[in-house]
Amino acid sequence: MDTFLNEEHKMIRDAIRKFAEGEIKPVARQLDEEEKFSPELTKKMGEMGLFGMTIDPKYGGHGMDALSYVIAMEEVSRVDGSQGATITAHNSIGIGPIYLFGTEEQKQKYLPKMCTGEMLWGFGLTEPNAGSDSRSTETTATKTNSGWVINGAKIFITNVANELSGGLTVQARTGTRKDGQPELTCFIVEKGTPGLTVKPMKHKLMWRASDTAEVYFDNVEVKDDAIVGEIGGGSRQMLTALDYGRLGIAAMGLGAAQGAFELALAYAKERKQFGQAISKFQGISFKLADMATEIEHARVFLYHAAKMRDAGLPYTKEAAMAKLYCTEVAGRVTDAAIQIHGGYGLMKEYDVERFWRDQRILQIGEGTSEVQRIVISRQLGC
Repeated sequence: MDTFLNEEHKMIRDAIRKFAEGEIKPVARQLDEEEKFSPELTKKMGEMGLFGMTIDPKYGGHGMDALSYVIAMEEVSRVDGSQGATITAHNSIGIGPIYLFGTEEQKQKYLPKMCTGEMLWGFGLTEPNAGSDSRSTETTATKTNSGWVINGAKIFITNVANELSGGLTVQARTGTRKDGQPELTCFIVEKGTPGLTVKPMKHKLMWRASDTAEVYFDNVEVKDDAIVGEIGGGSRQMLTALDYGRLGIAAMGLGAAQGAFELALAYAKERKQFGQAISKFQGISFKLADMATEIEHARVFLYHAAKMRDAGLPYTKEAAMAKLYCTEVAGRVTDAAIQIHGGYGLMKEYDVERFWRDQRILQIGEGTSEVQRIVISRQLGC
């Protein structure tokens, strides 16, 4: 894959791999077992430059291209999906709406701390009754003389219930358009605003060391300057942020597949049955060959999609394709890796079971596999 990468990309890959192996891997299993979000590790990831990677340096970002970001997410997720989730959610749907659509004042106020990792940010989209059908948002924002009053609830929101969280951007219904569709607007709501309650969600199958929460708005008052972009622009902003977010999730799928494959290959070479390493048996060697082939195909297409974004080309279809294919490859590869490990693959002492758990959300979050197929088919003119 070095044909896609310049020297800077290779340096980023090597540096992030070294960081992930040295700082994340030693604590990943324990954090997963304890369901513990680590502020200390998150700060280290910020110092490593993993937040605000593609943001303009004038706002505290690092000004890198999307391919650099994809490589970084791949390398982190090759070791731990929980930390990959923290980084990806913050960089895409956390920072994204404010960076892409916010006022200059909003950017100057929030982005510098977001880009260092001093402050994490969430995006309040999903609701108990509005998942893939995001236009069914029930959270409302009612205009008052002094601003807006927000009421409602969000669920499965990342990076809003930890000590580094600074708040979230929330999509709310502000009225009804002339065509009868809901008017959706995004608002900035800072942590500590009266009426805002966040409740950590525990006992998750996956990403147990990331921060996931329910969010409740009980007459939360915000000023007019809390609006992101224009009134009624919420849906467009959300879809734009999700395009970029899909590249991050695709990279997480690629990283999970690569990490699980490496574990399976090493185990197959060490595990002996019938007098030889199980990697010598055709049933296992062919399985490993199929895994390696799918991973390489996924990497080629994901890097291609990232380079399309870097070139300023429309990439909605390609982002959806990359997200769909990389996450489903992660499912097949981690499942095969468990099979190669046999009974040991089902034990927590073996990291492969964590990879299998962590990848499962990737076919659901930021648009299910079914939704990706809808996006792709619409882009094809179906």
